[in-house]
Formats: sequence, C-alpha cells, structure tokens
Amino acid sequence: MEALSTTSVLDYRAALPDGGALLGLDLGTQTIGTAFADADWCIASPGKTLKRGKFGADRDALAALIAERSLKGIVIGLPINMDGSEGPRCQSSRAYARNLGVLGLPVLLWDERWSTASAERGLIDQDMSRAKRKDRIDSAAAAVILQAAIDALTGGV
Repeated sequence: MEALSTTSVLDYRAALPDGGALLGLDLGTQTIGTAFADADWCIASPGKTLKRGKFGADRDALAALIAERSLKGIVIGLPINMDGSEGPRCQSSRAYARNLGVLGLPVLLWDERWSTASAERGLIDQDMSRAKRKDRIDSAAAAVILQAAIDALTGGV
C-alpha cells in the first residue's frame, strides 16, 4: 500500500476499508505522546510518552510500536492556531507526517486545538497530582486527538 498523508477523513477511511488498530501521536518539541485505538475504532487509550530525538531514532521507536501492536494507520495532531491559521509547528507536523511515509501506513493529520486542555481536565478529574499529570499529559493529549479522529471516522464525516 502506498503511504497516504491527508487531512481528509474520507480519504483516510478509504485507505483503511477494513479498519485496524491505530497509533495516535501528539508531537511536542521534546516528547511524543502516544495513544492506541482498537481495531474497531471504538476507544483510544493513552500509551507511553517517548523522548523525541533525531527523526531516525523516532522512526525506529514508532516502527517497533507499529510492529508490536500490528497497527494499520497513524493519526498525528496538527497544531492549528486558534484563529485557524497554520504556523511553523503545523509545517513541522506536516513534514513529520511526510517523513513517516517510509513506514508505509496511511497518516491522518487531525486538528488538535484544545486537546491538551481537554487531557489536562481529564487528568485533574482523576485527582492526579501535578507531577503525575506532567508525565502523562502528552499521551493523554494523543488519546484525545485519536479519539476525536476515530469518532469522525466512524461517524461518517
């Protein structure tokens, strides 16, 4: 299968007609939050937070997760500004998505506005300490991003 990088839910869904487990990523400058969705696209769960390094090391770590969990697609948070414009972080996320094309999986770029705030609210609701929230926020945000994407994928958007 040719790798697909898109912001279109319809194109992404067409690239995965049989569904399959998905990997969600929240790309930070220092870390990468990960999350996983089941093969039926019902629920996204936070994974671990990876230390971000050179792209080759990141790619290898993500390839290992993909192989370990038999993942079929990737969803990457796209950090669009609140006014809808795209800045340098969006360009960086788009380049990262293009580079991940070497893994051969379709990539969906998903608007991540409010994902970190939503994740933080969820962790606070769990009565999690500030120190624990700091360690888990990136993966929790990746789960929020991935859940929004699978909700759209299954909702016929």
